[in-house]
Amino acid sequence: MTSTSNVISSDRVEGTSVYGTSGDKLGTIDDLMIDKLSGQVRYAVLEFGGFLGMGTDRYPIPWSMLKYDTSQDGYVVPLDKAVLDGAPRYADASVPEYDDMYTGSINKYYGL
Repeated sequence: MTSTSNVISSDRVEGTSVYGTSGDKLGTIDDLMIDKLSGQVRYAVLEFGGFLGMGTDRYPIPWSMLKYDTSQDGYVVPLDKAVLDGAPRYADASVPEYDDMYTGSINKYYGL
C-alpha cells in the first residue's frame, strides 16, 4: 500500500539509508534533533563508520540538506564520504549539547 501522506513517524525515519548524490550509501539516520520551540526537525544524525555498530560516529546534518528519493527508498544529500571526514561528529556515548556554539559549527561547516 502506497502512502500519500507528507507526515512520517520518527521511528520510521530512524534507520533509513542516506546516500550521496553519486548513489553511494553514506550511512543511516540514527536520530533526529528537533527544535523545542518550533517543533521543526533541525538535524538528522547520520550514523557512519565502525563495524557492526561498534565504533560508529554520529554526524549531525542539517535536515534541509536531505531530500527523500522514493527510487532509493532513502534520503540523498549533496555530500560524499570525503566531506564527512571533516564534518562535526561525536561518538554515540558522548552526545554534545546542541547549544548555539555547536549548532553554529555545524551550520558553518555545511555553509548554512
